[in-house]
Amino acid sequence: MQATQGKSPPVGIAEDLGQDIRRILAPNPSPMTFWGTNTYLVGTRQLAVIDPGPDDPAHLAAILSALGPGQSVSHILVTHAHLDHSPLAARLSAETGAPVLAYGDARAGRSAVMQRLAESGVMGGGEGVDTGFSPDLVLCDGERIAGDGWQITAHWTPGHFGNHLSFQIGESVLTGDLVMGWASSLVSPPDGDLTDFLRSCARLGTLSAQRFLPGHGAEIERPNTRLDWLIAHRKGREAAILEALDTAPMTAAEITVRVYADTPKGLLPAARRNVLAHLIDLMQKSHVTPVGTLQADAKFARARTNRPSR
Repeated sequence: MQATQGKSPPVGIAEDLGQDIRRILAPNPSPMTFWGTNTYLVGTRQLAVIDPGPDDPAHLAAILSALGPGQSVSHILVTHAHLDHSPLAARLSAETGAPVLAYGDARAGRSAVMQRLAESGVMGGGEGVDTGFSPDLVLCDGERIAGDGWQITAHWTPGHFGNHLSFQIGESVLTGDLVMGWASSLVSPPDGDLTDFLRSCARLGTLSAQRFLPGHGAEIERPNTRLDWLIAHRKGREAAILEALDTAPMTAAEITVRVYADTPKGLLPAARRNVLAHLIDLMQKSHVTPVGTLQADAKFARARTNRPSR
């Protein structure tokens, strides 16, 4: 299921999305970012800027140009520490004096298993991570940020990234890269954790949102349908991976060639990281086991017991 996208919005122009929320598209289109990063402005006088985006002078100018008479920036919120979402926060803060708020730095929020893998150095990862990111203020799960005529609730939603937050504003939820408007998210260990991803998707389903505003792509007007698809999509990938391992032990790269047969060649490295995330999740459930030392290029085999029925 691909959410309906329509035409790309104009780059650098603030578009009114209703409920005192505006969107500015950053000039960073790519196979991984689609049209580019969505930066959101919330409020009418003292504004919150959510996901300032990449460190791009033109995008900084676009954000500042969107401020009308009597408007200023009072808060800068970041969903997660990837290079297409967080780097401009520091420069925007310097320009406006507004503090930067996030769950933590680029290492915050990792599960225990991902922390061990990160410390071991055998899992790779680190794609596009803003390693120098450090917020001025740390937000807790469920914390509410009150501004001038607006209120935002921060929900910790790890999975795509350990320090990932989603921001709820009334009936709208800004989902960052956990739920995107054009494709499923990359989950790359140890920065991403598929077990956490599925749990966070389920949690978003409890928020009674009327729409999702993602970090990339168009708004999602049927949030729960999108969540159901994401979870079913991951379960389908899991079944295909287990089916491949029924034939013989394989590496993540070998499984990717079979399971992602129709994926463009340029996206196969990302697909391989997704497969690795599935394998680690399945290992924690005792459905697969590494052959030898656990590392990014290890072979995995079906566990002899506790095989899920299909």
